[in-house]
Amino acid sequence: MKQQFISSFSMFILFLHCANTFAQIPAAAPAQAPAVVVASPPAATPTQAAAPHGITNVTKILEKAGHFTIFIRLLRSTQEENHLFSALNDSSTGLTIFAPTDSAFSELKSGTLNTLSDGDKSELVKFHVVPTFLSTSQFQTVSNPLGTWAGTGNRLPLNVTSFPNSVNITTGLTNTSLSGAVYTDNQLAIYKIEKVLLPKDIFASNAPAPAPVAPAPGKPAKAVPAATVESPAASVDISSALIFTHNLVVGSAGLLASAMFSL
Repeated sequence: MKQQFISSFSMFILFLHCANTFAQIPAAAPAQAPAVVVASPPAATPTQAAAPHGITNVTKILEKAGHFTIFIRLLRSTQEENHLFSALNDSSTGLTIFAPTDSAFSELKSGTLNTLSDGDKSELVKFHVVPTFLSTSQFQTVSNPLGTWAGTGNRLPLNVTSFPNSVNITTGLTNTSLSGAVYTDNQLAIYKIEKVLLPKDIFASNAPAPAPVAPAPGKPAKAVPAATVESPAASVDISSALIFTHNLVVGSAGLLASAMFSL
C-alpha cells in the first residue's frame, strides 16, 4: 500500500513538472497571410484626359519645323486650325498640306494679306489643303486638277506634274515646286513650298499685267522720213499775166508795122 502511494505521488510530481515545462514554452504566433497590395491606376493628367487619341497638331508641327510663322497665323485667325483637328480625327483618307514659308509670303506685294476679307483668307488657306493623303510617289498618278478644301473648277485650278526628282505645282498664277517634306505619317503629309499658291478666284482680277515682250534683236530698221506737208500753191495773178501778154503783142505789132512802112 505504501509503495503504491509513493508510485502515484511520483507520477503526480512528474505530471506537474511536465505541465510547468510546457507552460514556459511560448506559444507559436499564428501564421499570417502575406498582405496583398492592390496597385491603383495612375491618375490621368489633364493633358492626357483632354487629348483624344489620333489627333495630330498641325500648328505644333509647323512651329517645331520653323519658318512658317505667317501660315500658322492664318491657320489660327481663320479657325482652319480647328478644322484640321476635326478632319484628322474623323477622316479615313488623311490630308495633304502645301505649307508656304515666310519667305514665300514676303514675295507677295506689300499689304496683300491685309487687303483680303476674312472669307478670302479662309479660302486662301483651304486652297493649300488637299483632302487626301498623298505621298511623293502618288503625285505620279493623281488626276488634274486636284480638288482642295477651297473647291475645284476653272477659278480654282491646282495642277501637279511629277518628275523623277521633283513635283511641280501650278495654279495659273503661281508656278512652284515642292522643296521638301516637313512631316508625314501615312495620314498627314505636309510639304514645304517657296511660293504662295494664289487661286484665280481671288487674285485673277488683281494680277499685274504681263510685261511687254522685247522685240528680238535684228537689223536696225531704216529711219522713215517724216512726210513733208506741202503748202498750197500760191495763187497766180492772172490779170497781170494777161496785161503783160497784151503789151507784148501790141509792141510786136507796132514794130512790124514800122518796118513795113520803111520798106
